[in-house]
Amino acid sequence: SIMSETSEEIIMVGVDVAKDKLDIAFANEKVLTIKNEASAFKKLIKNRAVESLCFVMEATGGYEKPLVSFLLTENIKVAVVNAKRVRDFANAMGAYAKNDRIDANMIRYYAQTAYAKGRLQWREPRSEVEQRIEALVKRRHQLVEQKAIEQQHQATAYDKDAVRSIKRVIKQLDEEIRTIEAKIQTDIDNDDGLKQKVARLLTVNGIGIVNAMTLVSMLPELGKVSNKEIAALVGVAPYSKDSGKKIGKRTIFGGRALIRSTLYMAILSAKRFNKPIKTFYQRLIASGKLEKVAITACMRKLLVILNSIVKNQSEWHPDFADLA
Repeated sequence: SIMSETSEEIIMVGVDVAKDKLDIAFANEKVLTIKNEASAFKKLIKNRAVESLCFVMEATGGYEKPLVSFLLTENIKVAVVNAKRVRDFANAMGAYAKNDRIDANMIRYYAQTAYAKGRLQWREPRSEVEQRIEALVKRRHQLVEQKAIEQQHQATAYDKDAVRSIKRVIKQLDEEIRTIEAKIQTDIDNDDGLKQKVARLLTVNGIGIVNAMTLVSMLPELGKVSNKEIAALVGVAPYSKDSGKKIGKRTIFGGRALIRSTLYMAILSAKRFNKPIKTFYQRLIASGKLEKVAITACMRKLLVILNSIVKNQSEWHPDFADLA
């Protein structure tokens, strides 16, 4: 949900996340430093009127997860924002040199401004099963990466014992990947909402079971926000770099990298077998667009189609893409 839609007054709390500690900026208070652990989180919210608070932090590659999880469990509003947006805001304020560290207060100022413009989005509460699937999907991704490294080793190994060792490790990794996929599948089958969501996504040409698992676990906002917002969240929305008469290249940045790589893999298949995506891709290439620009545009179009299917609880049909 977008914050500006609510009439209640929300007070922003800036959080600067590090591995072991958090700096927390409440309005008109000295910045508090606490440990990045559950017992400290409980102490932090004790005797505070948390209903009107929203904790805002940058995405830091996972160190923010324990706090986000805790706040959502306690039904406290939380927003995880793109670090580049905060940096650009700080630069625009003229408050920071290029390499100065962004602090908790600057995150709080950014959040107030973004909220006032209706551009701040808080995290959807996640069920335990969704959090578990997300952890398993990430683990699967790590194993697939390890397997790719072993396959590269295999391509250059000549010694018989070395090759045997590599094959043993690949076999082991394959077994582990299958075990994790089976666990994810069981979790999805036991949850009616997720089961229906996955079934809808699978009706789209180019989306396979692994793509669908990744999307439902790591993009809970799918079907709950607008097409523009979902593109920005994933990091496939184009941003201009214009200044005066200079027209810069449109670029994408930020967002959720694992979702982007999932969409990228889906597009490699969709641009061959999904009629609307194939037509769109060919049109872009024919008009002289670079391959990577065309693929990014197709990723955005596919994401918008998926968002609309989940939102409208409908099934895919090829003409639907023209409406997306």
